Amino acid sequence: MAETMEVEVEAAAAAEREATNSVICQLADPEGNPLGAALYLPENASPKELNQVVNKLLSNEEKLPYAFYISDEELVVQLGSYLEKNKVSVEKVLTIVYQPQAVFRIRPVTRCSATIAGHTEAVLSVAFSPDGRQLASGSGDTTVRLWDLNTQTPLFTCQGHRNWVLSVAWSPDGKHLVSGSKAGELICWDLQTGKPLGNPLTGHKKWITGISWEPVHLSAPCRRFVSASKDGDARIWDVTTRKCLICLTGHTLAITCVKWGGDGVIYTGSQDCTIKVWETTQGKLIRELKGHGHWVNSLALSTEYVLRSGAFDHTNKHFASPEEMKKVALERYNKMRGNAPERLVSGSDDFTMFLWEPAVSKHPKTRMTGHQQLVNHVYFSPDGQWIASASFDKSVKLWNGTTGKFVAAFRGHVGPVYQISWSADSRLLLSGSKDSTLKVWDIRTKKLKQDLPGHADEVFAVDWSPDGEKVASGGKDRVLKLWMG
Repeated sequence: MAETMEVEVEAAAAAEREATNSVICQLADPEGNPLGAALYLPENASPKELNQVVNKLLSNEEKLPYAFYISDEELVVQLGSYLEKNKVSVEKVLTIVYQPQAVFRIRPVTRCSATIAGHTEAVLSVAFSPDGRQLASGSGDTTVRLWDLNTQTPLFTCQGHRNWVLSVAWSPDGKHLVSGSKAGELICWDLQTGKPLGNPLTGHKKWITGISWEPVHLSAPCRRFVSASKDGDARIWDVTTRKCLICLTGHTLAITCVKWGGDGVIYTGSQDCTIKVWETTQGKLIRELKGHGHWVNSLALSTEYVLRSGAFDHTNKHFASPEEMKKVALERYNKMRGNAPERLVSGSDDFTMFLWEPAVSKHPKTRMTGHQQLVNHVYFSPDGQWIASASFDKSVKLWNGTTGKFVAAFRGHVGPVYQISWSADSRLLLSGSKDSTLKVWDIRTKKLKQDLPGHADEVFAVDWSPDGEKVASGGKDRVLKLWMG
């Protein structure tokens, strides 16, 4: 009897302790700006309660979902359990970073819904239109193909190039498609007929390494795009007049990648180890970003997803006019960017990456090391929270998108990883590899979510549609595969 009594007293005391034990916490956004003053939170507070607190402090009319991080680790249990497990002192103020999550959820892709033959050589590039309704692929057979995603059949075989089609790029208003070839030519395609709009755009002396459109929030309807080439130049073109407006010269070796940023500047990465930043009215060089010890292979912007999708989101909206589209795109861009400057990440043959805030400084914010081989492709998650990198060391690595700190390594591929793509809700990451497989990684658990074998050879190109519904992949086996949830 006395024993039972003792147990009950102990239990009551524990309950009382639990009720009164509180931790002094400071909520902060990903940039480190505090949300209100520090406050006492009970140890039994879970992410659910924290969600309520943040929504209240931000006076959100519509309740938004948030994820919470303590020292870069997601809080998925009660506060007390986390502190105990990680032996964290409750004497000091505990900083908890809140991160908004997408309200919608993307289903993971699990199966191949179509294998479409047609290309007679390797598929080198695939790209969904900004609204996710159309798909273009470029191939070593010199053609671009447009696919009807409803029937999963070819819509047009676009002929006009004389050499391999290395890149394809949709304008963010969805009205134009441009492709670049190994011969250095660019072709604008008529999306209604699949025929070239006029003659190829010529000027580059070597092959095209990248194409990027001016963001729709800066100019609608979309008219200007920039192409980069192995000849060391980048050129700004007008799709309506089909003329080269400006030639950006200054790199001493091949340009490997190009991005038109949301602030209206153009970034070019080159084999001369530098990244150059250009203004786009006269083509003046604004600044040079130096630090890499070898070729720069890949650039990515923290705002890239909204720049690519413009005014379109997962809700299949229609727009009455270019002005309306521009307005919605600007709202999306401003919301995504917040008060922070646009960030840029670069991946190099020197095995490292740099995180930059080019509008703030010509010096990198941080150097990101860990890959054992060249970094082939870098990509920010749509919400800007994560950076993913793909390397010839067969791994995909995950980094904090604000600080550049290493978060996790995804291992499972048995060959170099060529390309990566994010789901629209930033919860899943897709990778395509020389090992002939695609893999889907879960960002929360940091584990493999889905293994997608099926290609008979190397997978060169992957893309996840901006509306989140579909994945496309292409490679050496000449087929285009569509994958669904």
